[in-house]
Amino acid sequence: MIRDRFERPLGALRISVTDRCNLRCRYCMPAASYRWLPTDSLLTFDEVERVARAFVELGVRKIRLTGGEPLLRPGLPDLVARLARLPGLADLALTTNGTRLAEAAERLRAAGLHRLTISLDTLDDAAMRALTRHGSPVDVRAGLAAAAAAGFAGTKLNTVVMRDTNLDQLEGIVRLAAAHRIEPRFIEYMDVGGALEWEPGQVVPGAEIVARLAAAFGGAERLSRGEDPHAPARRWRLGDGTVIGVVTSTTEPFCGACDRSRLTADGRWFRCLYAPSGTDLRALLRGGADDVELRRVLRQGWAAREDRGAELRVGVPDRGALVPLTRLRADPHLEMHVRGG
Repeated sequence: MIRDRFERPLGALRISVTDRCNLRCRYCMPAASYRWLPTDSLLTFDEVERVARAFVELGVRKIRLTGGEPLLRPGLPDLVARLARLPGLADLALTTNGTRLAEAAERLRAAGLHRLTISLDTLDDAAMRALTRHGSPVDVRAGLAAAAAAGFAGTKLNTVVMRDTNLDQLEGIVRLAAAHRIEPRFIEYMDVGGALEWEPGQVVPGAEIVARLAAAFGGAERLSRGEDPHAPARRWRLGDGTVIGVVTSTTEPFCGACDRSRLTADGRWFRCLYAPSGTDLRALLRGGADDVELRRVLRQGWAAREDRGAELRVGVPDRGALVPLTRLRADPHLEMHVRGG
């Protein structure tokens, strides 16, 4: 297994299949317009499969498909089927905003997708439209039902928590998740690229999230046994038996256990969500490099990794948004929706 300079293994890969999204969430895509990646710059499914195979051969056991909104990529079940057949891959998951999942869940399951993570930040229709401009929780609920009907297990429900936006929604989201027998995950608002409106006062610390839910559901017990040491969420069992996860990337970063890297839809490889630049694997693929050379670049790139972006951000005085709009306009690869979150 390959390890970086802090002895972190190369264990998980997030693959963005598109930078497009049908929502405009305030914490990710609040600007009025965006410069999309050219269609011919996106990796083909053959190229994605080739890169994924190289990562798995080097020790990656978990792959997650992301976007933008991955269900906007035409033919996605075909890519899922290709990746599901990779020898040595133990977990193939997909993160979606859920608005198009109802029509896709059955095909994704049949293609071999193992797990789903569905995003939902509020149960109120008006509040969701204010937050996303286009979304409705009705569509997401339909996606949840379709996922269950298709036979998916281990589904997670992600909620980004913002103090003045959806703090009052947490209890309802826990109840919704429990009704569908899935685990809710509450994520601290992060100051990554694209979060132009980020400010410290809007962050709800994980400890406060747990305390609020403990008060509503009769206590909270920290779980530890059997957890993946590299998983981003800290898990708790509430007093009614419901298990939740809390991701504290902003207030209590977990860079020391991070085994993940990210591949953009056009082939840039980022070793950290906060990294200012990445390695252009598309140029390598289309420049005639063989698989031996591809594995060499990946091996050397990970071995040289010393990123711990979230930890370094904690010590920044007068901390604000990570990247100003002018820089995002100049380089779309700094955007969260391009990197795959």
